[in-house]
Amino acid sequence: MNLRPRKAVLAAVLAALLFTAVLAFAQQEDRFTPLKRFSRVIELVESNYVKKVTLQQLIDGAIVGMLQQLDPHSSFLTKEDFKEMQVSTSGEFSGIGIEISVENGRIVVISPIDDTPADKAGMRAGDTILEIEGQSTQDMTLLDAVNRIRGPKGKPVTLTIVHKGSQKPEKLKIVRDTIPIVSVKSSELENGYLLVRLSRFNENTTSELRDAVNAYLQGGTPLKGIILDLRNNPGGLLDQAVSVSDFFLKKGRIVTIKGKREDQRKDFDSKKDGMEPNVPVVVLINAGSASASEIVAGALQDNKRALLVGDKTFGKGSVQTIIPLNDGSGIKLTTALYYTPSGRSIQAEGIEPDFKVPLQDGDKEKDTFAQGHQFRERDLSRHLDNLSRKKKAKADEDAKTKVKELLDRDNQLKLALELVKVAPMPDASL
Repeated sequence: MNLRPRKAVLAAVLAALLFTAVLAFAQQEDRFTPLKRFSRVIELVESNYVKKVTLQQLIDGAIVGMLQQLDPHSSFLTKEDFKEMQVSTSGEFSGIGIEISVENGRIVVISPIDDTPADKAGMRAGDTILEIEGQSTQDMTLLDAVNRIRGPKGKPVTLTIVHKGSQKPEKLKIVRDTIPIVSVKSSELENGYLLVRLSRFNENTTSELRDAVNAYLQGGTPLKGIILDLRNNPGGLLDQAVSVSDFFLKKGRIVTIKGKREDQRKDFDSKKDGMEPNVPVVVLINAGSASASEIVAGALQDNKRALLVGDKTFGKGSVQTIIPLNDGSGIKLTTALYYTPSGRSIQAEGIEPDFKVPLQDGDKEKDTFAQGHQFRERDLSRHLDNLSRKKKAKADEDAKTKVKELLDRDNQLKLALELVKVAPMPDASL
């Protein structure tokens, strides 16, 4: 029996196994090399840094820096930060009332919240916050900025800001107040035409939307059309964006989420939970409309359920997942991107309106970027139902006057009202 071929085959097999083992070891060694360098840097800092620092401080700082370098929305969350996140989607908090983000190492205002101290002080979407209480915000983390801006009710905070398009810094001393998380306001513009303003997407947004529409219907006036104002809405909860979209749809895709792996894909479709299908809808958007707002705008536009009026949206189309760690802290990590029903990626692209109409502003020094927050609580009507007939008549007249003033100063809203009047009825089969 000739053993040479068998020995040759065995030798080849052993050589292949040895090569595989060496390659795996080399790959593992390559993986550990950066960790060894990281460990060496920690030792050097512990031994030589001018002040005493703990290993925990160094590790936490390294995690913060690592996540911060990924994108503006990934971050490290302490135990306190988890509480802050819960506050942002329910209840109320004490602060000035702005949504902020990080762009190019600077703190930028996405949107002021309606009728809050920041809104009343003149802060606008697109403002850059240069300093908080004299402390430069250059390379300041988002969470650090939030913690510095928030504080006890009645205590002021001084911000140095620069409006978008301006070169002149401005100091604002703003007194903190309790900021209620109310996301939906409504007002009748004309007989049968309802303006619904969504300022954010928190856990109560869809139910508040239903209540607003139902309250109008119970008033006895037939509903002819809805203008959904999403200007300066910075977003919020994904499930609320889906359910708000579903409120207006009878069928169709709402949004798709795609991650790195195929098993991370999720498709969200209408559950046939919509309102009356024969009510035209016009949606107002601008550069302050972000994330969940863009999901709603994209869903209604792609399903041909609504016309979009205003400016191109912000373009925040990424999904953040909260991952808890063993010590009670956690990380907020960008894990996927949003896609509209037609397959458009929102990220860094935004949603283009069907009718691009910049907001006009008589004050040339003001930036017209995202000024939809001009609609305020004082513009609301239908809140004096218990007045006597005489008082109610006067209140109705005052409401008409306020609506006229609102339309006179908001050309986007004025166009939306004209469009919703002539918009074709949606397909009854929807």
